[in-house]
Amino acid sequence: MRLLNFLRKQLKRYDDSHNFTCDVCGREVFGNERICKACMERLPWNDLEFCPLCGRKVREPGICIECKQKPLGVLKARSVLVHEGEAARLVVRFKRGEKYLYRTLTEQMLPLMMREFEEETAITYVPMTEKAEKKRGYNQSRLLAEELAARSGKKFLSPAVKRKETASQKFLGRRDRESNLEGCFHVENRHAVKGESILIVDDTLTTGATVSELAGVLLRAGAKTVSALTFTGVANKAPFGLKSES
Repeated sequence: MRLLNFLRKQLKRYDDSHNFTCDVCGREVFGNERICKACMERLPWNDLEFCPLCGRKVREPGICIECKQKPLGVLKARSVLVHEGEAARLVVRFKRGEKYLYRTLTEQMLPLMMREFEEETAITYVPMTEKAEKKRGYNQSRLLAEELAARSGKKFLSPAVKRKETASQKFLGRRDRESNLEGCFHVENRHAVKGESILIVDDTLTTGATVSELAGVLLRAGAKTVSALTFTGVANKAPFGLKSES
């Protein structure tokens, strides 16, 4: 029985570290890749025009209208993909129980992180309340941060907690999200963040209110700088000079 259990554990470890089908289309793959070549080519990569501050896709080069009105509370933010199509579906699947996708997401996030955030010394995540994490079964932001820290050799930090539940932000604009999040994060370990250049890792950047709120408490706790990296970012679709709807 012990041998059987041992073999089962070894097989599970092998399955967790090897991919046999594409995580987007489900077709069989042969090179252990997590996303097949055809799907990689179809994904909405955020590598054309994007705001240099919030990193979201824009229609014209330069700082987006929202950042002109009120920049995010981070030094800079970047997203690997635009939050649409299969990229958005990957995030939804990851949040709704397909925990194993953290490897797929971090595999695509790592090159951008190493290129854009070389100077950052530590990586952290967006905390959840204990109740919310228990309901989901895991904190998806933490899984991404831990994996990126392990792959890059950067320091992993877990200094902050979320002290209160917040209302669903799905249909809220930036101002309402900021009000909803105000005072929800607290840094318990100030010594850990003092003097660090910290990278917040999360799955999606929508309005940026969440990373801004967390960045604020990290900076007040003594962090040198705070930036943000997400797998996807919601495009800023407002033309320059026009007020954004969100």
